[in-house]
Amino acid sequence: MRRVSVSIVLGLALGAGLATASSSEHGEVEENPMEVRGEFEISMKPAEPGDETFGDLILDKKYHGALTAVSRGRMLAFRTETEGSAGYTAMEQVSGTLDGRKGSFVLLHHGLMKAGTPVEWGVTVVPDSGTEELAGLSGEMQIFPVDGRHEYVLRYTIEP
Repeated sequence: MRRVSVSIVLGLALGAGLATASSSEHGEVEENPMEVRGEFEISMKPAEPGDETFGDLILDKKYHGALTAVSRGRMLAFRTETEGSAGYTAMEQVSGTLDGRKGSFVLLHHGLMKAGTPVEWGVTVVPDSGTEELAGLSGEMQIFPVDGRHEYVLRYTIEP
């Protein structure tokens, strides 16, 4: 097995801008989700060096825009012998403000690539993870690499 490199994992994590729609818990598209856009910076470092099969990485992010926040997370990734085929999952806790509302929430990431082509992609707010003014938050995020920057689109709703 080849070692999972940070650059391969980052490429998988950022992908080719594969879109996901905002959906309810029953798979129906939400009628009027809010949408915010911005950029983020990411720092990734190996959690524990030496494992040749899995990439285990610590994530630190700073979000800018309508989502002004910091996050810390953990990513587990696996790259197969076939060039460009890999899978990853990650969890990150985001703390800050979203459209002026203070609190935190958790994002669940998952992705699959087959020979360099994204097959499945998703970044979803974990149900009931919103705190303070973000309690009741649900939604999904898209991540796009643009000219060496990382941009996001977050579509969300907050239930009373």
